[in-house]
Amino acid sequence: MLKLYVYDHCPFCVKARMIFGLRDIAYEPVILLNDDEATPIRMIGKKLLPILEEDGRFMGESMDIVTRIDEMDGAPVLTGPVSPEIGPWLNGSSGPLYRLFLPRAACAPFPEFATTAARAYFVRKKEPSVGPFSDLLGDRSDLIAALNSQLQVLAPLIRSPEAVNGLLSTDDIHLFAQLHSLSLIAGIIYPPAVDAYRQTMSRMSGVPLLDNDAA
Repeated sequence: MLKLYVYDHCPFCVKARMIFGLRDIAYEPVILLNDDEATPIRMIGKKLLPILEEDGRFMGESMDIVTRIDEMDGAPVLTGPVSPEIGPWLNGSSGPLYRLFLPRAACAPFPEFATTAARAYFVRKKEPSVGPFSDLLGDRSDLIAALNSQLQVLAPLIRSPEAVNGLLSTDDIHLFAQLHSLSLIAGIIYPPAVDAYRQTMSRMSGVPLLDNDAA
């Protein structure tokens, strides 16, 4: 059986997990501790997930994995066009999103942080990119407001709950992965179209949202 090495919190891993669900292809998920550098380095030469294992061969890079799985058996599902508006929306919302997401991920009960050392490793690696986690776990209503404003912009871009552009495409892989990260942040207000989309895409892909752990 295909194996996919992932972290639960990782948006790139979410992208790889999605295509298995959308294609209804069985696989074995393997969650590594966040401070396990040796395993991914042995597989692909660097500490980076997701990694696909297929017949003793290893593949990194989330979208390469998505393409590989989507093309299996000649029955791709990501056949729709991409929108010129989704990419800029993702870029515009990513700054405030990851400033709030990363410190909350560090506190959440993800299996990749099952040891104190693994959790400390994540904090040490990620804090330099966004600033002290303690500051971002306080009142950051400014960042929450920015994200809620961005979601109002996204809502009219969603053509269907089952595909942002009306037909499944790589835009859905990127968009749901970002909305999946967003679901770990309390205080987010989802317009009806956005909420219907994220709930439907979660069901279709088999990747649960993080609402129950939002903080």
